[in-house]
Amino acid sequence: MNLKDKVCIITGAASGIGYGIATRFVADGAKIVIADLKLGLAQQAADALTAQGPGVAMAVEMNVTDEAQVNAGVAQVVEKWGRIDVLISNAGIQIVHRLEDFPFNEWKKLLAIHLDGAFLTSKACLPHMYKAGSGSIIFMGSVHSKEASPLKSAYVTAKHGLLGLARVISKEGAEHGVRANVICPGFVNTPLVEKQIPEQAKDLGISTTEVINHVMLGETVDHAFTTIEDVAEVAHLFAAFPSNALTGQSLVVSHGWYMN
Repeated sequence: MNLKDKVCIITGAASGIGYGIATRFVADGAKIVIADLKLGLAQQAADALTAQGPGVAMAVEMNVTDEAQVNAGVAQVVEKWGRIDVLISNAGIQIVHRLEDFPFNEWKKLLAIHLDGAFLTSKACLPHMYKAGSGSIIFMGSVHSKEASPLKSAYVTAKHGLLGLARVISKEGAEHGVRANVICPGFVNTPLVEKQIPEQAKDLGISTTEVINHVMLGETVDHAFTTIEDVAEVAHLFAAFPSNALTGQSLVVSHGWYMN
């Protein structure tokens, strides 16, 4: 299974998990689209990946909650490379509050990035995949697609929603050779997680060490963070899988935190 010459759009890919996936895919000869809010950072990432090879990368500016900008970015990719084989909806944020203190505007912002972003990018890419008779759509879920934690009502709601959207795409896309999957990582030591540690310590009234050892890693089998490389390998599996056998499925990547 390989992705040589496959055109792969990855949102939120200028850094973090998205960049890690892009790195894995470029090493397999893929054509990568770094779709990110900040075009300058996206271009820097694309240049670095192209230098790494053997695949190549391009950058597009994309606010995944802006339908016009999503459509324009997808059109730019098709104009350059003629097709879209893989979409990885990875762009996301985290905001933590107790439910009774959760500002409604922050609730809407988080759901828009995670759910509207997945919907709009899928909607823009699917016609091109249908035309080609094949494609893979992958959503970046979380263990919180399966499980709940305090302070994360918006995030848990959004990540649960991605499972439903992927399943619908799997049903609708089957006749066109398009499959959909959700990756569900545990805590990955990225800036998004680093930001949560002091926030949760404050809200829960515990130390940052306790947040890491008990809240984040307490349910893992080895008290280890999931790595970006772990997630990238699963993304490669779903993107390169040669049949519909895995469509509609999610895979938890969490060192044993939540087993199903």
